[in-house]
Amino acid sequence: MKKVTGIFLFGVLFNAALFAQSTKTPVAVNGALRVENGKIINKDGAEPQLRGISFSWSLWQGRKYYNPAVVNWLANDFKASLIRASMGVQPDHGYLQEPALQKQLIVNVVDQAIKDGIYVLIDWHDHHSNQHLAQSKEFFAEMSKKYAGVPNVIYEIWNEPEAISWDTVKNYATQVIAEIRKNDAVNLIVVGSPHWDQDVDVVANNPIEGFKNIAYSFHFYASDPNHQEQLRAKADLAIKKGLPLIITEWGVGEANGNGKFDRNEVKTWMRWMEDNKLSWANWNITDKEETTALLLPGAPYNGGWTDSQLTSAGIYIREKLRELNK
Repeated sequence: MKKVTGIFLFGVLFNAALFAQSTKTPVAVNGALRVENGKIINKDGAEPQLRGISFSWSLWQGRKYYNPAVVNWLANDFKASLIRASMGVQPDHGYLQEPALQKQLIVNVVDQAIKDGIYVLIDWHDHHSNQHLAQSKEFFAEMSKKYAGVPNVIYEIWNEPEAISWDTVKNYATQVIAEIRKNDAVNLIVVGSPHWDQDVDVVANNPIEGFKNIAYSFHFYASDPNHQEQLRAKADLAIKKGLPLIITEWGVGEANGNGKFDRNEVKTWMRWMEDNKLSWANWNITDKEETTALLLPGAPYNGGWTDSQLTSAGIYIREKLRELNK
């Protein structure tokens, strides 16, 4: 108890200093997030609807954008209220091979998000998390000790389980949640759902019990022919059954990251998110040549991007964030 109290007091003092810098940041306005009656709500009991950006895998060419300058640019120029730090677990050069480097990349992003007063998802970006339970528990034990009581921080414990049963995902999630709750009793935890975070209707029939402030991720790619009315119906059913959802990843293109940028389909999905007051993070900050990338090849690694350095997706998402996150 003494250890947890010390961590909690550190978080309180840390946040008091941060809030003193600004009373208008998203975190200063909304405070600690929690789940009540199937909704994610803020300190005043209202649904905050956070909107922002997901970093790409902390591997390959997206890695260079994992720095404080980019976070600051996303917060102040894009007006993002939420960012997602997508820590690649595997393959080569991921957390399994280079844990110290990967943790430092995440800490760099999270600490700047805290300074900027925005929310940040610490994402265990892995499709096979059930095979890496011990490593995941170790990682989230460390993160939850470091950030206990800091309201900016949200833990996302499994990115996109593939074609796997909900029982398998639930068993993994319950163990990782228990590890986090040893250190951080209240911060929001996001759990993945089967079939690349799409089968939230299945999860709604048998949600995790025994823990507070648990939400579930829902992913879609707005122009994908397989991600239209039928997929929205799954989420609608889950919402109706009281499952708290957060969209930790969505893209303007198709599920492979490429394909068409269909503005009509994107508009439909955007309207659906707004109608349901769902928080979201758009995929992704990278300069890879693909439809869902927000940056053109060679875009500066430290932010400061002009429209000429943004893709069509980047220009669109920036405009929407500046419009909606006023």
